[in-house]
Formats: sequence, C-alpha cells, structure tokens
Amino acid sequence: MIELSENISNYIQNVFGDEFLAKYKAYVESDYIQYVRIPGTVNEQNNILDRLVKYGIELSNVENVPNAYSLISGSDKIGKTLEHALGKYYIQSLSSMIPPFILNPTDADTAIDMCAAPGSKATQLSEMMGNAGTLYVNEPSIGRTKSLAHNLDKLNVLNAGMLTSKGELISKYFDNYFDKILIDAPCTGLGIVQKKQEVSNWWSEDHTAILSDLQFKLLVSGIKSAKIGAEIVYSTCTLTLEENELVVERILDKYPVELMDIELPVKSHPGITKYGERNLNPELAKTRRIIPWEINSEGFFIAKFKKISETEPSVKMDVRQAELEFLSWNHKTIKEYVENIADWYGIDIEILKAYKFLFKSNEMQFIKSEWHSDNLSIFARAGLKLGKLDKHNNIVLHTLAAQALQKHITKNVIEFASKDELKIYLNGGTIKTMTEVEPKGRKVVSFNGDMIGGAIATKDGLKSQFPRALRTAEILF
Repeated sequence: MIELSENISNYIQNVFGDEFLAKYKAYVESDYIQYVRIPGTVNEQNNILDRLVKYGIELSNVENVPNAYSLISGSDKIGKTLEHALGKYYIQSLSSMIPPFILNPTDADTAIDMCAAPGSKATQLSEMMGNAGTLYVNEPSIGRTKSLAHNLDKLNVLNAGMLTSKGELISKYFDNYFDKILIDAPCTGLGIVQKKQEVSNWWSEDHTAILSDLQFKLLVSGIKSAKIGAEIVYSTCTLTLEENELVVERILDKYPVELMDIELPVKSHPGITKYGERNLNPELAKTRRIIPWEINSEGFFIAKFKKISETEPSVKMDVRQAELEFLSWNHKTIKEYVENIADWYGIDIEILKAYKFLFKSNEMQFIKSEWHSDNLSIFARAGLKLGKLDKHNNIVLHTLAAQALQKHITKNVIEFASKDELKIYLNGGTIKTMTEVEPKGRKVVSFNGDMIGGAIATKDGLKSQFPRALRTAEILF
C-alpha cells in the first residue's frame, strides 16, 4: 500500500479540500489499470486483439480515444508477447495519449516533441502523421535517449530525427520554424503517484518552484521556435497550480500567444481561475484538468496555445555544418544500392523512391523523402537503419528495414515453420536445419505473416541478424 507523504497530503488538502484528498488517497491505493495503443486500421487492430486472446490477454476499446484499449486481463503477459516485441502495440497510459490527440499533427506539419523520452507521445505523434512529414524528438538526458531510440526503432518510426539538446535551448537552433510543438514537461508527478510510488518520498513544494521555472523556460523556447499561427500543447502529469495554471498565466502575461478552446475525449474540468484569495487570468478556464479517478488513469493538465505574432529571436547557437546529408534514391552514390535492394528483395522501386538515404561508414540509413533539416550535425540520429554493406558490396537489409517494408518485400523471404526456429532466430542463433536454403546470402524471415527481420543463408544454416538491442529475456508465443 502506498502511504502518502505529509507534504503531499497537506498540499492536496490545502488547495483542493478534504473530499478531494480522500478520493485522491483512495485512488492512489487502488490497483493500477494498464492501457495500450494499437496503431493501424480497424481490421489490423482487430487482428491484434484476436491474437492477444490466445495469450489470455483481454482488452476493451476506450470510447472516443482513437486506438486506445484498457487491459481487462493478462497484465503479467501484456509486455512479453511477440506482438509487443515487434511494436504491434504500445503500452501507454490513457491520459498520456491525450496531449498528442489535442496537438493533432499531420504529415504537412513540421513538428517537435521537446521532452520526448521514453517515446510514448513521440511514437504516437509519428503515427498520427502517418509516419510521414517532419518530426523532431528531443531528449537531453543521455540515459533516457536509449529508451527513446529503442521505442522509435520498435515502432519503425521513419519520419523522425532525434535531438539531445536541453529543451530550453531549442529556440537557439530553430527560430520561427515549427508548425506543431508538444511540451510534455518534467514535473512533480502528483498525477502518477499510483504508478510511481517513489514520488511520495521526495515531493515537496520546493520542487514545484524549481520545476515551474524550468517549465516556463521550456514554453518560452517553444514559443520562440514556433511559426506565427503555430500551435503549442503544454502538458504535465501533476496537479499543482504552480506547475500548471501559474506557469501558463506567466506566459500569457509576457508572450504573444493565446489559449485555444480544447475539447478532450475523456472527462475533464476547466483550469482553475482562483487560487486562495487570488483571482487568476480568466482565460485559464480554457485549459483542462484530468482527475485520475474519474477516468481510471493518470492525472494530467493540458493547455493549447496559438502563437499570434513575432517574438524576439534567441541568440543562435554556433554549430558546425554536417558533412553528411540524406540523398534522393537516384543520387549517383545511392542509386545502385537502392536498385539492388529493390531487385533482390522484390520491392517495387516506386516504394523506395518515397525515401531519402544516407551512407555512414558502411551502413545505410533511410527516412521519408519529405523529412527535412538544414543541418544534420545537431541530430543524434534520424530515420532507421536500412542495412550494411557485405563483402560483395551489397546491402544486407537490417531487421528494422525488413519490418518497416514488410508489406512490399516479395523475394528471398523465409517463412519459419515452427516456434523453435523462431526462438533460435530471436536469440541471435543459427538455424542449422536450414542448410538447403537457396540462393545463399541475404534473406528476410517471417512468422505467421509478420516480418521478423533479416538473416543470412550459409552452408551452415540460416544465421540470425536480429539486433541484440531488440532481444528480450522472455517472449511468449
């Protein structure tokens, strides 16, 4: 059982009252409900639902929230299935799905998630953009960039470049640049204590003061990097006014933005416009508060701004110009490799023309052709790995590329006949019973209609090319 600290209890009681505190305590002590997001068409989602039933996992559709499902049974299995390992669905709280929904980016937008790790909202933004257009995802914490990169890979995100800047410095790289900006800011987490009990150990009002200053700076940076007319969504998973309404009020007082009316697909309440004896800006009623026990998910605050006039540019960061760049498929250094991939794997060349390509050492990356950047040097990575050169100067298709292009690969595909073969493959082994596969060399493997990844056929058997980073300790079949 979670025991709330005196600091939290006193704050909740003083600001929201005894009844709210009682309901808050009851919710924190209740069982955590998991949710998942299933991308794709209705038929694709139904296919995943049917497959999960075979594991003993039951999901229920969440009304009004696209692609959202609550977990009814199978919590011990939901993160261990082959489908989860392949990114067929993503475990994400219901409340966490709402800010991207409110931002609503399209493939015509240049968008950024300024605080992106671990990638829940970033991958959702990509999904909403049809895995097209231009998406930047930013995360300053090196430790957290690993989880962000992992999830971008697992969900085959092909329209994103990853930055590792402090969010409050983003405007030093980009001025009047973005159409859509998401700032899901670091916060004191009073909306997620049920899931993260450690919040109760360190929470204090002093932390709210420190973080509210950071939150304000993140919003200022976002506003300066936004085009006139751009939309900015600010969200937190905390309940304090200091990190929510009071931050927004400071922004409204000092910067050329206006709050937009928003309608959430879950129950919510208008932002608070009176704090003790202090009357706040009445426009704050346009912000929304999600009360956790009312939707059986996390507590959230959401505000949506529109930039209405120019801002003073930040001092530009001096960065070196990148020597590398993504090139179109028919560039002289790229074309031969792209045509070889198309021929060997039976991919219509028109499909590959929808991407740009980059050589780095002996590896090749790819990204949607409309993705753009003035300078690749500020990115830690962009797009996905396409493959690497073998000793014959041919590209061996990477597992991520095989998964991303699976609907279009028609040649040199090996279908596993048994779960035992699949297990060997996923553990990085060689399937020694497959010595008769011809022709030798580059292959992709599938199981039950899903493209799993790349492989090499040798005289000793079929050698797995499944990346070590994607292997897990346990996968249920």
